[in-house]
Amino acid sequence: MKREGKIYILFRMMSLVAPLAAHMIFAICMGTLGFLAAQFIPVLGGYAVLYGLGISIPVPITVILVSLPFFAVLRGVFRFLEQHTNHYIAFSLLAHIRDLIFKGLRRLCPAKLESKNKGDLISLITSDVELLEVFYAHTISPIFIAVIVELIMCIFIGSYHWSLGVFSLVAFFTIGAIVPLVISRRSGELGIELRNRSGELASHMLESIRGLDEIQQYNAGNQRLMEIIEKTRGLSDRQADFSKLTGKNLAISNTLILLFDALMLCLCALLYTKGAIGFDGFLISLIALVSSFGPVSALAALGTTLQSTVASGGRVLAVLDEEPETHDIVGQYDVDFSGVSTEDVSFSYGGETVLNGFSLEVPENSIIGIVGKSGCGKSTMLKLIMRFWKVKAGKISLSGRNIEEINTENLRNMESYMTQETQLFKDSIEGNIRIGKLNASREEVEEACKKAAVHDFIMSLPRGYDTQIGELGSTLSGGERQRIGLARAFLHDAPFILLDEPTSNLDSLNEATVLKALQTSRKDKTVLLISHRPSTMRIADKIYSMERGKAI
Repeated sequence: MKREGKIYILFRMMSLVAPLAAHMIFAICMGTLGFLAAQFIPVLGGYAVLYGLGISIPVPITVILVSLPFFAVLRGVFRFLEQHTNHYIAFSLLAHIRDLIFKGLRRLCPAKLESKNKGDLISLITSDVELLEVFYAHTISPIFIAVIVELIMCIFIGSYHWSLGVFSLVAFFTIGAIVPLVISRRSGELGIELRNRSGELASHMLESIRGLDEIQQYNAGNQRLMEIIEKTRGLSDRQADFSKLTGKNLAISNTLILLFDALMLCLCALLYTKGAIGFDGFLISLIALVSSFGPVSALAALGTTLQSTVASGGRVLAVLDEEPETHDIVGQYDVDFSGVSTEDVSFSYGGETVLNGFSLEVPENSIIGIVGKSGCGKSTMLKLIMRFWKVKAGKISLSGRNIEEINTENLRNMESYMTQETQLFKDSIEGNIRIGKLNASREEVEEACKKAAVHDFIMSLPRGYDTQIGELGSTLSGGERQRIGLARAFLHDAPFILLDEPTSNLDSLNEATVLKALQTSRKDKTVLLISHRPSTMRIADKIYSMERGKAI
């Protein structure tokens, strides 16, 4: 990641604060007042020492004695308000960012997401977004607070002698700006590597959990465990490097602070011996500088923490900025379904030609079948008709109009698509089926289940339609998941149904029930059917055979 890229990411992340600008200004004001209250406690103490030495001071001693505990209380109040506001901003923005990520993933789905690492996406949604809390709660306002507070302190110290103000400015700029930049250069790409390794480990763990059955069956547990240990050790080593670097950077900044304190002492002594300042200027200027490094010390630590934050921000922004394979179409007049046709459709994926001049006709109220060997492009054809991808050549028409000119919402309402792998969610059976039509009544859900030959099975369960399904449908068999997917497709009640191997996991009896439902519904439904089963294809009015992306 180039440095200008990092700066761009930081500005992009800061731009998200715009809706909460008033809250950020309030946090900056509270933080500024809090630091000033803390820093002037020792300054007031210095005035009290001067009073005890019989030196005149600009503030009455009674005011000082009253102000000391008052400033201490104010410091706590202002600090609380600053932190409370910053965390409100941070968690509000994290919720907003998660919403943006979800919308971004929806735009990319399904074409772009099929090639993405699922574990890495989980790491992005969880740990990467959480890491941004450091930026929004502990980075933006501290930068502004440090600038405002240290300018005020430079003016105050410079009121005793201009050289003291200039020296203070150099000290604050070195600790708050130069040190973080140098530290950031020393950190290199360590933060980016940490985030990438974390994503790889999350992906490997997710893959291992999902494949536990196969791992146990083939006695591959030890090998898998060693891979996890190796990836964990690699991540731990980089985290250790990161921690060591953070410790070294802290030592550097603290050493420089002590050095500037010593130099300030020398400068004040020099000015005092020359009569340029009085003893009050010597003491108060020295105390003011020594007590004022708090805001810039916080910035010095950002050199390392920002590496990981910027890396996480870059991963999040990459998802938000990625262009989908197809954009939603709006603004066209809606059409009613009256058949589908493809004309010389060609499509390639990853440099490999999947379809090559494929044509078919799907008349209204018909059942059309597509058969062919695995990998010949059958499922791809359905996805193109759904407009998940764009054809590279040729045309797909629905109701006589190119699907590139049909509103996406209109197209989705006309099509009901069932994939080979039915995705089920950790919810009730009814909730999983109702995805097909969110406002469906229980009667409609049951009718769809009867068509899919799954109603009797559901009613045999203790809680019926309220039975909870385990994660990824783990509590159901393959055939049960498939029939629930069919019920979902029937419930959607679209005039055009696209089915990809809908009976592959069904026994003969349930297959016959489903096929009968499809035949019965042909008076108001059109079906495009993919299956390897000859028994399933018997209901088709016409069968297209595919080989190497062409109809034969």
